[in-house]
Amino acid sequence: MDEFSTFWRDFKRQRMGLIGLVMLLLAVLTAIFAPVIAPYDPAAAVRVTIDNIYAPPNAEHLLGTDDAAKDVLSTLIYGARVSLIVGFFASFISLVIGGLIGIVAGFYGGRVENSLMRLTDIILVIPDLPLMIILVAILGRSLSIIIVVIGVLGWTTTARVVRSQTLSVKERKFVLRVRAIGAGNMYIVRRHIFPLVFPLMVVNAVLVVSVAILNESTLSFLGLGDPTRLSWGQMLNFAFSRGAMSAGAWWALVPPGLAIIWVVLGLTLLGNGLERVFNPRLELHHLSVGPKMVARSQESGIRSQELGVES
Repeated sequence: MDEFSTFWRDFKRQRMGLIGLVMLLLAVLTAIFAPVIAPYDPAAAVRVTIDNIYAPPNAEHLLGTDDAAKDVLSTLIYGARVSLIVGFFASFISLVIGGLIGIVAGFYGGRVENSLMRLTDIILVIPDLPLMIILVAILGRSLSIIIVVIGVLGWTTTARVVRSQTLSVKERKFVLRVRAIGAGNMYIVRRHIFPLVFPLMVVNAVLVVSVAILNESTLSFLGLGDPTRLSWGQMLNFAFSRGAMSAGAWWALVPPGLAIIWVVLGLTLLGNGLERVFNPRLELHHLSVGPKMVARSQESGIRSQELGVES
């Protein structure tokens, strides 16, 4: 409990991180309470007429209607569910794979490290999006397959970051002392390496969520999303492929685009805030003058004046 209170006290000082947390919480709560918030059910049948296709925003439909005469606001609210589910679950898969490979490579070194890092480099240089398109086209367009594909291809950055941190931690004196008294590798990894590497993994996972959401939106925009699930990328796909631009129906394009930007920006701000909390050295540059340095310089100046008077 004390650790959480300390973390929260430090995190509250990060204004951008707090803004990102609020933005993300708003999106998550919107997705959870979609049936309560949404004015209409997007799955319900709608009587389509010429008047209600791409109808502009009005009192009945605050964000207008789409090509199927469905309320854009309701579709937008329900679409948050798929985007966030893909983002969080794919990020979890990337966190597990990348964290495991990074810890093993950094801790054992030698041939194990070389083999795992060469594999990471190979995956890293392959363009993600074309490979995702190929895999989704071959394996299918279900939501579970999209999550697995995005997660399996998104672990490389996590692996490299975790490996670097593991290399630093395993050379610290307390790890060398534990090894000297006979502790095994699994004990050292479980009790000393992983607890110090995990905060960095969390920060990186938050940033991976935003990448996963962008990838899912891109696949859906290209027509490779799950056709049975509403998502923001699918809304953009329908709007572009069904004449929203020619009809001047900006309300079918702008809201899902802004929703994607909202969540990605919130996750980015949250990730940067968490990184500054877990790594306080980012707050100060080696040439910067912080409050503590100013206080110390003032104190040293007063002491030198006192010594001058005494002499």
